[in-house]
Amino acid sequence: MQTKESSAMQTKPALAAVIGAPVGHSLSPAIHNAAFREVGLPWVFVAWEVPDGYAPEALASMERFGIAGLSVTMPHKSAVAEAVDSLTEEAKTLNAVNCVVCKTDSETELVGHNTDGYGLITSLREDLAFNPDGSTCLILGAGGAARAAALALAQAGAVRIAVANRTSERAEQAAALAGDKGEVVAPDTAGEFDLIINATPLGMGKLAGETPISPMLLHPDQTVLDLIYDPPETPFLTQARSKGIKAHNGLGMLIHQAARAFELWTSHPAPIQAMTAAASQGPASSQSPAS
Repeated sequence: MQTKESSAMQTKPALAAVIGAPVGHSLSPAIHNAAFREVGLPWVFVAWEVPDGYAPEALASMERFGIAGLSVTMPHKSAVAEAVDSLTEEAKTLNAVNCVVCKTDSETELVGHNTDGYGLITSLREDLAFNPDGSTCLILGAGGAARAAALALAQAGAVRIAVANRTSERAEQAAALAGDKGEVVAPDTAGEFDLIINATPLGMGKLAGETPISPMLLHPDQTVLDLIYDPPETPFLTQARSKGIKAHNGLGMLIHQAARAFELWTSHPAPIQAMTAAASQGPASSQSPAS
């Protein structure tokens, strides 16, 4: 329950930020500043370039500079997990933090959260009308996003969670997060699964023309989520849709994980429509609430 003291604190001007390297391309300022404007909070969200290895110093600056909330992106998620005062179970299991809440009830405490899994499951349910409960899922890749997906899908009731990755050791580590539901498979088993998640960089940047698996492995009864959102249309999505498959990019996951962070910081329900509209306009829409 929101107390009078916490409500009063939230109506005061406050600063929030995303740390990363690089971070200038981040959509987080656009998304969060739109949310602050929508609910009438005098908060400002900025992108803060923090070089690799300096995450502890950034955390130490939160109280000094009055930073009420922090988003964390690469390459700092593991370093922040080691430096905060406490961790949620998800963040502890993943050894990765993407959201820091600064609690000041009695003395300052920095709490590390991981909202990636929440963002993934919410996007599946709301953007793709896909219920993970009782489903079979294939995750392509074994990095941080894949690890968060394996844990979240297991918690959401998926009955089979497979990981396919070029490095078998990393695949085994990601699959282990799903407990006895997890396994390592070859990519050519893709046709066996209800849901396929691309958690690789294939389809973006220098790999923009590549796909994680052959479209010949797919069929119309499946659902595809490509965690890439820039570009918004990858070859994998195009090929999946050409076969009549319900498919979506990773922008919904980004928005919903940000929405959960917004709620943790402010205790206000996140204005999803405003955040989605800002994200679709890109980083240029990141003006502060006062502008």
